[in-house]
Amino acid sequence: MLTISSLTYRIGGRPLLEDATARIARGRRIGLVGPNGSGKTTLLRLIAGAIEPDGGSLALARGARVASVAQEAPGGAATPLETVLAADSERHALLAEAEHSEDAGRIVEIQTRLMDIAAHGAPARAAAILAGLGIGETAQHRATGDLSGGWRMRVALAAALFAEADLLLLDEPTNHLDLEATMWLENYLRNYPRTLLLVSHDRHILNAVPDGILHLSGRALSLYPGGYDNFARTHAERRAAEAASQARRAAKRRKLEGFVARFRYNASKARQAQSRLKALERLGDAPPAVERGNVEIDFPTPEGLAPPLITLSGAAAGYAPGRPVLERLDLRLDPDDRIALLGANGNGKSTFAKLLAGELTTMAGEIIRAPKLNVGYFAQHQIDMLEAGESAFQQLARLMAKAAPHQVRARLGAFGFTKDQADMASRNLSGGEKARLNLALISHGVPQILVLDEPTNHLDLETRETLVQALNGFPGAVIVISHDWDLLELTAERLWLVADGTVRPYDGDLDDYRRLVLGKSAGEPGKKPARDKSAKGKNMRRDAAAGRAKQAPLKRAAESAEYRLNQAVRQKADIEARLADTTLYDGAPERLAELGRKLSAAERAIAQAEADWLQAAEALEEMDKSP
Repeated sequence: MLTISSLTYRIGGRPLLEDATARIARGRRIGLVGPNGSGKTTLLRLIAGAIEPDGGSLALARGARVASVAQEAPGGAATPLETVLAADSERHALLAEAEHSEDAGRIVEIQTRLMDIAAHGAPARAAAILAGLGIGETAQHRATGDLSGGWRMRVALAAALFAEADLLLLDEPTNHLDLEATMWLENYLRNYPRTLLLVSHDRHILNAVPDGILHLSGRALSLYPGGYDNFARTHAERRAAEAASQARRAAKRRKLEGFVARFRYNASKARQAQSRLKALERLGDAPPAVERGNVEIDFPTPEGLAPPLITLSGAAAGYAPGRPVLERLDLRLDPDDRIALLGANGNGKSTFAKLLAGELTTMAGEIIRAPKLNVGYFAQHQIDMLEAGESAFQQLARLMAKAAPHQVRARLGAFGFTKDQADMASRNLSGGEKARLNLALISHGVPQILVLDEPTNHLDLETRETLVQALNGFPGAVIVISHDWDLLELTAERLWLVADGTVRPYDGDLDDYRRLVLGKSAGEPGKKPARDKSAKGKNMRRDAAAGRAKQAPLKRAAESAEYRLNQAVRQKADIEARLADTTLYDGAPERLAELGRKLSAAERAIAQAEADWLQAAEALEEMDKSP
């Protein structure tokens, strides 16, 4: 279907792809992965013909049709159904010709071709795709231009799916979807009858849909069989082999260099030394191994509060007076709760998140919050509301007004920001860096509850894994809304369903909910269906909870030691500044003696706090190493 031969493409003189080669057979479903900025989207544009390569070639099978999601969301007066139907250009053209043709023979040919391509069943198929992506019958007949940008992008995705091109190119298709639409799309793509090239940061989809992984790294392409997990294992083995080979080369180089240095000017050994020099030249420099990014996410440990953190009693919430989006809310949130909110877009998940975060007040009933409760709320729109001209440091420092600059930088460092990144204007940060900055900003008050609404949209695979680890290590409560299946499976211990104008516990697991959404479960929402699932996610969550309980005293000890250390360091700096005042030495020797005693005490306090922190940190490290 697609042959890529010695492909080269440069941006500003810098090669993004260089002598890249790969072959994708007809009917394959391939996941395209690689580090951020490696050129995945550029490769899709090259295949689609939107840009031209600087060298090499891209060859498609004769007559092959290529489809991708339009870069700009569709709009105008055409309905979503009409927009999707128009994506089949042949059907659209034949119907238009049949309507105006007066040639009886040509009309027969057109009708025969329309039957061949099942054109008369197209409206039902288009409607089914739109419904699967969450656009119901009523919305299908509204003007597309009246929909929000996210919903119009769903229409664009539906159009690309409906076209059933010979080669379908999808670049992060789940970014504008909720969990329910993501599950439908995954099921649809798993059965896609033609060739698919898919870019995604969703590990679950990359395991469920592709039968091969095309890895773009170091400006080259490598094709691996199977899904993402198989690729990750194979790639890790190759990296280990490359590292071992590099180590052997380095050892051999050191040995040769040592021989040359010793015997280069020894007449009897000169010939051998020259031979070693030639060997060194042939050996060359071993290429560096591909290294995984080391992004950090580490939420601060909050002050413990007695349960419950939040209690809802007959509560209702909404926006317009007298028209609640949610009502009959009778729920309780405790410090160790890990809850995923399920439910289709428009059912009120974000409304409930805002209620918990304190951005909405109740319209009826009551919500009781624990004293001193702090909620960290991550909303998608907050990323777009960052101050573009301000740095991460400036924005966090404004929120942490009482903190010293080094404390602000330490907090940013806990979210993977180097000094240079912390001082960079937000407009120049990548999407993933902006998402991590948002996580740092919502944690400024050391919250006991994290409410996260689609936190992974801009994160790559490695950073998503880091976020999972950070959430499992966070000792407070977590409420998460996400279309990322792995994030939900590996962090959520309870499920709440947002449906029918209320929120209630869902008595089932994610696989039960998948069957319910895809119409494979006979149960009703809230009814417990039959179970048949691997315990991987449940065991991981249980182990994470046990680990948090074991680590909590050590984390508190480390936090206490760090606080004492900071206090003592500031005290020492203050004393040293006073001792630097030359007027102090003109008289009042008792003041000088007193400052000397305080300085000694501060130094002892620093040494003790450092020892206590080191002891707690080492214990935590040993606990992390233990199985």
